[in-house]
This record gives sequence, C-alpha cells and structure tokens, in this order.
Amino acid sequence: MGKDIELAILFADVVGSTRLYDTMGDLRARDMVAICIDVMRTATEQRQGTVIKTMGDEVMATFPSADAALNAAAQMQQQISTHAQLKVDGQPVAIRIGCHYGPVMLENRDVFGAAVHTANRMTSQAKAGQIMTTAATVDQLSPEWRASCRQIDVATLKGQGSEVTLYEVLWQTEDVTSMVPGIASDQRRSAHHMRLRLRCQDRELLVDERHASITIGRAEDNDVVVKGNLISRLHARIEISRKKFVLIDQSTNGTFVQSADGEESFVRRDSLQIKGQGMIGLGRLPEQGAATTIDFTCEED
Repeated sequence: MGKDIELAILFADVVGSTRLYDTMGDLRARDMVAICIDVMRTATEQRQGTVIKTMGDEVMATFPSADAALNAAAQMQQQISTHAQLKVDGQPVAIRIGCHYGPVMLENRDVFGAAVHTANRMTSQAKAGQIMTTAATVDQLSPEWRASCRQIDVATLKGQGSEVTLYEVLWQTEDVTSMVPGIASDQRRSAHHMRLRLRCQDRELLVDERHASITIGRAEDNDVVVKGNLISRLHARIEISRKKFVLIDQSTNGTFVQSADGEESFVRRDSLQIKGQGMIGLGRLPEQGAATTIDFTCEED
C-alpha cells in the first residue's frame, strides 16, 4: 500500500549535456555529468533530502520542507557553477532546477502524483543557472526564502488545465548567501549595482546580478532571438562575472563588437569583455538600425 504525504519534489538536470558529448567526447562528458550528479546527490543528502532516482543527467529528490529543498537547490547551483572540473572552454557547466511542494504517494521507494509532474514542468521552464518553483511552494517557505522569490510568469502547463504562477528563486542574493551555509560569500551583491542594457529590434533586456546570463541566437528558446544565415542556433552568451560583462561566442561565424568610439573587436569560440556602449553583430559587422544589430549600454550606480 502507498502512503500519502506532502513533500517538496525537486528535479535538477545538466543543461546542454548533448553539446557536452559533441564538444568533449563521450568519456570526458560522461565524467563531467557524473560529477554533477554527485554534487546534486551530496547536496540533497546534506539538506535532509532523499534521492529518489537518477536518470542520465537528471536527479529527482524529495525533501520534508520547501526550505530544505531550496537550501539544496542553492547549494547545487553554487557548487556546480564554481567547480574547478566543471568547465567547458573556460566556462562553467550549468544546471537547471525545478521544485514544487504538494501531496504525493510514496510507494516502493518512489513517489507518484500530480505534484511530481508539476515539479518536472518547473525544470523545463527553468533556464541555465535558474531555480524555478510554484506559488504553492512559496507559500510554504520561511520569510527569508520567500523574499528571494520573484514572480516572473503565469503559464498553463502541459497536461494541466489551470494556470500556474511561476517564481524564480534568486539564489545568489545576499539574503540567500547569509541564510544557507556553504554558499560562498563572494556571491553577495556588491555595494554598487551594475547592469548591461541590450536593445534588439523592439525588445530591451537587462543583464545584472539578478539576471546573470542571457543567450543569443536564431533558435526560439534563446533570450534574444535573431534570425540570419550567418547566425548559429546558439550563437553567443552574455553574462556578468566578477563585476564585468563578458560575451562568450559559441558560433561558427563569430561575433563582432563595435564600441561607440568606433573600435572594432571580433571573437569566435572565445570570450570578450564588453565595456561602455556600442553595437553587437552576429556573424557580420553591426550596422546602425539593422534588425540583426544588438545595441548595448553598460550602466552603474
């Protein structure tokens, strides 16, 4: 007989594991995924959780409380993002995490129920480096963790007729680092705030301490979608790292950056610091006002 109980269910998986195998070969990629799984498992066990199963590059775990689940999730993100052995071309391997608190059925060391499916859907909603959760989970959190959750969307999840409110858990904020042991102090917010403002066509995005990374390319799942024959599906990534904005090119044709004073830089399969203001061109030199040009401005206060 199964047992009904309320738990926090967490799914965590490695983002872009297929690319890891293509880039690094089977043996090295398998070793990196194994390290990620080990970090996830250890964080789960240290935060009162139980690993239910591992599936390739994914871990499913349960926790007695929503706080315990987010403590583990933050530890996973922190340790994987800073792990010396988890870097590809100098950039850290990333994971995404989804979590939901609700009723489940325990049976034969496994859990079943709609809450499990909702937690899994949260993972599919998350991007690299994100922790996503639901309003039901937020309601169960301590005030400290609740203050680190930000509503970002309302979505109808596949297989569910009703809408679900989506929350991003801001695991790198000062509140979280002071609350969760083991989170490195250098992730605390600096006294001054930096942001990179990006404009492409009629869209504007920010890269800052709370949105530390965005992706650019022609595939629809990128944060900035730009179409063109010279543009790769995942062309480039821009992130904030150690108080600097860095563009990481992952494309075939490279990326051009032109500063406001006319200085031009080119990067392909490498990284480049972005300063001041200017334009970014994917696969070709940027042209003022062109649909494929991304304007950028670095701001600080």
